[in-house]
Amino acid sequence: MNDELHVIFGSGQIGNRIARTLLAAGKRVRVVSRTPRAPDGADTAAGDARDLAFAATAARGATVVYDCLNPLYQDWKRDLLPLGRGPLHGASEAGAKLVALDCLYMYGGPFDRMTEAQAVAPTSRKGALRAELAALRLAAKPPVAIARASDFFGPDLPSSWFGVRFFERAFAGKTTECLGDPDQPHSYTYADDVADALVALGGASDATGVWHVPTVTAMTTRELATAIGREMGLDIKIAQMPGLLLRVIGVAMPFMRELPEMRYQWESPFVLDDSKFRARFGSVPTPLAKQLAATAAWAKPRFAREAA
Repeated sequence: MNDELHVIFGSGQIGNRIARTLLAAGKRVRVVSRTPRAPDGADTAAGDARDLAFAATAARGATVVYDCLNPLYQDWKRDLLPLGRGPLHGASEAGAKLVALDCLYMYGGPFDRMTEAQAVAPTSRKGALRAELAALRLAAKPPVAIARASDFFGPDLPSSWFGVRFFERAFAGKTTECLGDPDQPHSYTYADDVADALVALGGASDATGVWHVPTVTAMTTRELATAIGREMGLDIKIAQMPGLLLRVIGVAMPFMRELPEMRYQWESPFVLDDSKFRARFGSVPTPLAKQLAATAAWAKPRFAREAA
């Protein structure tokens, strides 16, 4: 165990993957959230990152601070910026590098190939908030690296399009859903590669600014759904989620009311360019075959049993 302390704000889909990777490398790890769920071997700190005093205390002694916080869609307007300020303040007070997880919403688009030099021109309310948060981070005092990924794919991702709802429907023999056109090329980033990319950025003092996470060649959502179905022995059908269905479900589920403005990402090609990261770190994404095998190995025992 070395003396470096890595403090991770957020214990969800990516935060705990980062914690496991760092612990396996012999690093000291502290996981921070309101109700931390941390791997064995990690310290925890429970509290609200919007409280700057708490954030500074939680990050004390850190070499690197990772911001993996992400409020529920319906709470972005209220919480996204205040939550982003917490880890940033903690890193500044600790004299640590901040490595922040981000998405692609601030670019607007869609685009055939999005690079880190893409103009920030959001076309959604959530994109505008993400652009404001990125500007806040990049103007800050501590060194900051921002890792941008596309929609997540992989095992145990409850909030992904290829998450619980997708597999429940697939194993029940129902048509699965895409927010837009399932036949448009769309980048999906493997969740383990996201975690590995943040760890790599945390270990490279010269790597600041914006970086795109290594991602396999874009395919259509239908192609990816078909491939995961083939891995699990299922004939998976997928179709665009009707706007009327979104409105009806949104009456009871605030999260669903937030989705229509993001439909544009699936209405034409939405392709991430990761060449900058590959050139700097020599990293490549996990081969698709391994992504599919790992995802199927997680999903099949759970959802096949529930559908039986």
